[in-house]
Amino acid sequence: MVIVLNPIAISLGPIQVHWYGIIIGLGALLGLMLAIREGKRFGISSDFFMDLLLIGLPSALIGARTYYVAFEWNYYKDNLTDIIAIWHGGIAIYGALIGAILAAVIYTRRKGYDFWRIADFCAPGLITGQMIGRWGNFMNQEAHGGPVSESFLRNTLHLPDFIVNQMYINGQYYHPTFLYESIWSLTGLLLLLWIRRRSFLRSGELFMSYFIWYSLGRFYVEGVRTDSLAFAGPQWLASFLKEIWSPMSSFGWGAMEAGKNIRISQLLAVAILIAAVAFIFIRRKQKSSIPYSSSVETEIWAATAIQGQQPRET
Repeated sequence: MVIVLNPIAISLGPIQVHWYGIIIGLGALLGLMLAIREGKRFGISSDFFMDLLLIGLPSALIGARTYYVAFEWNYYKDNLTDIIAIWHGGIAIYGALIGAILAAVIYTRRKGYDFWRIADFCAPGLITGQMIGRWGNFMNQEAHGGPVSESFLRNTLHLPDFIVNQMYINGQYYHPTFLYESIWSLTGLLLLLWIRRRSFLRSGELFMSYFIWYSLGRFYVEGVRTDSLAFAGPQWLASFLKEIWSPMSSFGWGAMEAGKNIRISQLLAVAILIAAVAFIFIRRKQKSSIPYSSSVETEIWAATAIQGQQPRET
């Protein structure tokens, strides 16, 4: 007998608390703790990061939902009330990053900090939030890959019963792509924690390393998924993306809506990866960045001195 986990954690009359929201909140909390811990090494108060989370989290949710709804407008234009139903899923990580980054740029500039330094401190927290947040998709039985056999899940991947059972959806087992991405993010977290103590690292590069790692993994996982946001593009581009993905061909190419041949997340992953590498190369070439380990207070003092302001305490 297949026992599927209930996506609703608590029901209080008409009020339902979904595991999806609890898991997203837990990921954000752990990410915040990582950022606070690193910020303390540079004399930045925990209040700064807590305020950043209070501003960044709703901005991320709005960005994530707006991004998803924009690409699925044909459905939502006739179901406007569903736009706010994020507990049913339907949020896009790239949209969340856009919303969070815009909010962070405004907030850090108002506080007098260099955005790239703060982004570096937050990078491990971001990938931690994504690593944990994917388990919200698991509870909702969404963001999965194409169909597989029960034997593949039990005997090839050696997954425990609770994951195998949850991947049984409407009479069919599916690829646990949430798990692939979560494990990839865990590996990325360990890598970022190691990189940030290396002497060669310069400001902005840890944040870019996060983008490089996450985008690389997302590109390959996305090709397995069956719920990808997609559009009809030139066939040469679609063939190029699928050729890059071909090392994962044994996992099967996930289905897309008829008439659409380019997965938006795959295209964005390639673009972001290239942009991140170019960012590091150009900044290194121009010597426009400073060591990651340099004092944040020094930067604040220099920036405020240029503007003719008095530096504030951190």
